[in-house]
Amino acid sequence: MRMTHKLVIPALATAGIAFTIYSVASGEAPLPPSAPAAAPASPEFAEVVAGAGLVEASTQNISVGTQLTGTVAVVHVKVGDRVRRGDPLFGLDDRAYRADFAVRAANLRVAEQNLARLSAWPRKEDVVAAQAKVAESQALADDARAQLTRVEAIDDPRAVAKEEIQRRRSQADAAHARLDQASASLASLQTGSWKQDLAVAQAQVGAARAQLQAAQSELDRLIVRAPVAGEVLQVNVRPGEYVANAGATVAPIVMGDTRALHVRVDVDENDAWRVSPKARATAALRGKTEIRTDLEFVRVEPFVVPKRSLTGTSSERVDTRVLQVIYAFNRGELPIYVGQQMDVFIEARPGAQQNSANERTGKKGARLWDPQHRDSSRSS
Repeated sequence: MRMTHKLVIPALATAGIAFTIYSVASGEAPLPPSAPAAAPASPEFAEVVAGAGLVEASTQNISVGTQLTGTVAVVHVKVGDRVRRGDPLFGLDDRAYRADFAVRAANLRVAEQNLARLSAWPRKEDVVAAQAKVAESQALADDARAQLTRVEAIDDPRAVAKEEIQRRRSQADAAHARLDQASASLASLQTGSWKQDLAVAQAQVGAARAQLQAAQSELDRLIVRAPVAGEVLQVNVRPGEYVANAGATVAPIVMGDTRALHVRVDVDENDAWRVSPKARATAALRGKTEIRTDLEFVRVEPFVVPKRSLTGTSSERVDTRVLQVIYAFNRGELPIYVGQQMDVFIEARPGAQQNSANERTGKKGARLWDPQHRDSSRSS
């Protein structure tokens, strides 16, 4: 019995060691590579510059924002709608702005009525009253003058005191002064409003009208309209949501002209010199390389930028700098959508032409640097 225990324990230890060795060996065995979901695209040219392309609208993808902040009242479009330039996309709550517009409209009406009142001055009734006042003053002046004449005609100085004569003379002068005043008032009334008063009233109308136009502009800015004709690609806002005019990470509306699509190709800066605007170019859709299309050169973005990940986030960058080349293609019936990735192949300048180009002189006499040429010149 004791002999059996001595044999079992070493046997179990040996079995455990063997199992451990087998497990480690089987775990280190290389796994067979998985088959790709789709075959990679292949170029059609002998010399090629390849790059990853991102499909975008021909107007670029326009992130439509708002100049004002507020709560969305209505959304006029949905994804996939085609809009014309100037069509409304969404509108903000405008109750406070409409109240301000009503106040300014009332101020304009007051200013216009004041100008009309001054322009129509004098009223016929005021002229008639002023003429009656002149007639009254004339009668009083005539009566005062007649009384003065009677007392002055008395020859006996004892009949009338000198003070009475002086009082009658003062009354006559006062009556004539009131007549002059009434006549001047009538003349001023018949002349109409003072031109300076009219100028002030006209300026007040202009100021009120400008304030009303400013209020109308604020109302118009509450309605966000399409900057170009195109297709609505994204709608990221709904009625009741608050939108800001700055700091928003997601645009309320994304749109662009998708009748003709562009593809933005990132070309490594080391291959930038090999890209020619006259070169042919083709693109194949990621995941379905059979869907291919010829490309038409549009432009080169002349500023070399850091390469960005095609996720679109600005934080995902690598150390590579790329030249962005824009090509166009006719969408037609192709199932290609904005934001998709495409493999782009550009027919490149053959490498054999590089050496010959290094021997030629440019338009301004500049020579491409060639280390072999430099070494041979130094040895000679």
